[in-house]
Amino acid sequence: MRVEIRYPRIADAVVYADAVNRSAEHVGRWNPVEPDALPDMVRRQGDTLRTFLIFDVEERGLVGTCNVSNIVRGRFRNASLGYNSYLPYNGTGRMTEGMRLVVDTAFRPETEGGLGLHRLEINVQPENGPSIAMAKRLGFRLEGYSPRMLFLQNAWRDHERYALTVEEWPGAGAGSRS
Repeated sequence: MRVEIRYPRIADAVVYADAVNRSAEHVGRWNPVEPDALPDMVRRQGDTLRTFLIFDVEERGLVGTCNVSNIVRGRFRNASLGYNSYLPYNGTGRMTEGMRLVVDTAFRPETEGGLGLHRLEINVQPENGPSIAMAKRLGFRLEGYSPRMLFLQNAWRDHERYALTVEEWPGAGAGSRS
């Protein structure tokens, strides 16, 4: 693998801010550009939110971030994925590699260091071709359409909903994940 994932730390604030600022135009088309958000992000980590930073192994640069949010346990065991990729790594395949690691971690049982989830969703604006392509590369299937789902860039934005269950994830060993 060319990348590794880990949870954010306060010490990552400068690297994070640099990556977000460098990629502001790229990220800002779809998501808020918040270079100073890392300390709050670290503070909010817990049972309903886990953030993963994706780093290039060789260069140590920040490839992207992925939030596993709205985590619900019990009989649902579901969460939403939201992600941003950062320049200069955009388009190199590293973000896809990192997202595979995040999905693996999300589906892995808690007893094995994972989140123990059964189902993941990705909600993406229909015009965001790169994020839709990412969802499809990861094996997520289109489930539906949610009009005016999120307030972004001063307007309510429509989203397409993609989903994946642990049984659909390659190599997940569905029989041991019930």
